Amino acid sequence: MASRIVDVWGDRTPYAPGEQWPERVDQHLTLEESRIERWVQSACVLCSNGCGLDIAVADGRIVGVRGRAQDRVNHGRLGPKGLFGWQANNSADRLTQPLIRVEGELRPTDWDTAMQAVVARSQEILSEHGPLAMAFYTSGQLFAEEYYAQTLIARGGIGTPHLDGNTRLCTATAEWALVESFGSDGNPGSYSDIDLCDTLFLVGHNMAETQTVLWTRLLDRLQGPDRPRLVVVDPRATPTAQEADVHLAIRPGTNVALLNAILHELIGHDWVDAAFVREHTAGFAELRGMVAEYTPEKAAEICGVSADAIRQAARILGTGERLVSTVLQGVYQSHQATAAAVQVNNINLLRGMIGRPGCTVFQMNGQPTAENTRETGANGTMPGFRNWQNDAHMQEIAEAWNVDVLRIPHWAPPTHAMEMFRHCESGSVKFLWVTGTNPAVSLPELHRIRSIYGQERLFLVVSDAFMTETTALADVVLPAALWGEKTGCFTNADRTVHLSEKAVDPPGQARSDFDILLDYARRMDLRDKDGEPLLKWTEPEHAWNSFITHTRGRPCDQSSLTYEKLRGGSGITWPCAEYAPQGTERLYADHVFATQADYCEDYGHDLITGAQNEADEYRAHEPGGRALIKAAPYLPPHEPVDDDFPLQLTTGRRVYHWHTRTKTARAPELQEAAPEMWVELHPDDAGPLGIVDGDLVRVRSRRGEIDAPAVLRGHRPGLVFAPFHYGYFDQADSFRHTRAPNELTRTEWDPVSKQPIYKVTAVRVEKIANARAVAPGRY
Repeated sequence: MASRIVDVWGDRTPYAPGEQWPERVDQHLTLEESRIERWVQSACVLCSNGCGLDIAVADGRIVGVRGRAQDRVNHGRLGPKGLFGWQANNSADRLTQPLIRVEGELRPTDWDTAMQAVVARSQEILSEHGPLAMAFYTSGQLFAEEYYAQTLIARGGIGTPHLDGNTRLCTATAEWALVESFGSDGNPGSYSDIDLCDTLFLVGHNMAETQTVLWTRLLDRLQGPDRPRLVVVDPRATPTAQEADVHLAIRPGTNVALLNAILHELIGHDWVDAAFVREHTAGFAELRGMVAEYTPEKAAEICGVSADAIRQAARILGTGERLVSTVLQGVYQSHQATAAAVQVNNINLLRGMIGRPGCTVFQMNGQPTAENTRETGANGTMPGFRNWQNDAHMQEIAEAWNVDVLRIPHWAPPTHAMEMFRHCESGSVKFLWVTGTNPAVSLPELHRIRSIYGQERLFLVVSDAFMTETTALADVVLPAALWGEKTGCFTNADRTVHLSEKAVDPPGQARSDFDILLDYARRMDLRDKDGEPLLKWTEPEHAWNSFITHTRGRPCDQSSLTYEKLRGGSGITWPCAEYAPQGTERLYADHVFATQADYCEDYGHDLITGAQNEADEYRAHEPGGRALIKAAPYLPPHEPVDDDFPLQLTTGRRVYHWHTRTKTARAPELQEAAPEMWVELHPDDAGPLGIVDGDLVRVRSRRGEIDAPAVLRGHRPGLVFAPFHYGYFDQADSFRHTRAPNELTRTEWDPVSKQPIYKVTAVRVEKIANARAVAPGRY
């Protein structure tokens, strides 16, 4: 099975459109199968695909995994991270007891001492400064029950608007692109649409490396009868782009110009479903006027690709009969993120390809439980996709929690992460609890983040399973259980909900985040209007039942989705309610969208300025269930290249690692495949600088520098690529901050989604040492 490191996607099982994707069960065990004591139902949490799997247990330890053949998502397949990443659970350097900072050093302590310190500081800050001095920054890898507990504590108990997740860094734009076009979050399609489509449009989405099993599904279609046509937009010649009929290797930051040109061609050639647009959308006239000037020639000049290639791509998209479009970080972390993602929605809307088999757009997630932060309100929204400007929605939340509606902050939108850290920097936020994430590597402009987190006036609590660059700055570190060591539910990018059962106990004194949060709420004595405990649960299932009741009547209705229904099955897509007890494969099959003023999740924004639409204004132009077509002009990036910084840096994921490697670096097969940092250059850029393959180079921006070996395989001159996974925890000289690409990136975010921009950083490169061995991984 180690061959899956080399052969990432495994054997092909080609199939024709309309056929079911054949089963192929992948498995990796560290001992003979006959010694397995039991198999425990779960799903993978190392990308957003949500592949069903079973955990093998022997002698109280996880000893392997196998794909679930009956699962609707993966039909038994697992990618390299799914096959090998679980080994992090058994790592010898797990955190097994709490730590507290004493005289400048983190020292072991007991749970009571650690929690007393956290609670005492919380109560002191609340008493002296009020709830706006408290902030919570969560993950995209917890379970729904844990996010819901965080939401209730922060919004209903403490009363702070400062709760967001690291999903802000990866898929906030996915959420807001869906809300802006369709009135609500939630991808409208199903992965089974890949089985049915004849056209695929992947925009800034290197599916081959970010969602390996979904790419396996797509590869099997591409190599089967009646191959769908594939258009890929990516500056790099990724494994995904290499399979394309048309690869548009555009200049970073120019997505809107390209997409406007494609829309121009669709309208000009009458590749538009006029009846659908007339009956089920609003805003077409403005779009038609906006894109009229974006000829292929104009876009070609802006984007750095040929006008003929743009025309060819538009013809494929305009003449297909069943179109599936997907979007990911090449849009979300780039310039004009939400504006660009919405234009992809517009392409599907103009073609009338939404809500039908084989016809959808996927605003993809980057993390396995990103959808749950959004459903539960643990990011910058409210629980159950409720609208913070809608008084009736806020009253529903207050009644569900039995608190006064005025306790729940809703005088402005919930605070997004980047603004939260500004408040920490200025000193107005004095308590920050970071859960299951490593912002000291993942956030932009890292020297700034280290200075913020290192302030004496900020009390920093970190819950994690390992020591990281972030725990090193904490005042209190709480040892957390990992996946497989706790029970809970999570939702993938096509709304499939899985139940992950506890397989083994966490090591030492480590506790689940759910138990940690319940302990905190109890010690804080958080209560409802009747004086009863605010969090009334003792088990994750109790929290789940409370949450799904709270979703009743909302677009993400899961009111019939019990643990009992999820056990033994293959994943169920929401909505799952009395009217759809077995789940719902596709949203908007009736072409009625969630845009009604009394129902929508948000009233939307200006795509250029980010200005919030007001309720009265929205109601005055009631969409009445129509999808909203929103136009946007192209604007150039805010940090252009110049003589001092003539190249553009873009960062991204690679197939063998996950986020900042806190888990995947502890899986031997994954770490051996990609053990060190590197940067990708185009030979035309490297040659004049005297750089050859393997030379050690320094990449500088206006904010910092990194040193790494050069790999000369870039596709587009002027572009530098760096994988963002590598930080400092496994470096001997961990205080020399010249490895993480976010030393170079800047503090800027999209005006609508508030997602940081990582893809258009101006840099220069210089050689600092001759060639040495380079291990960039196989792809």
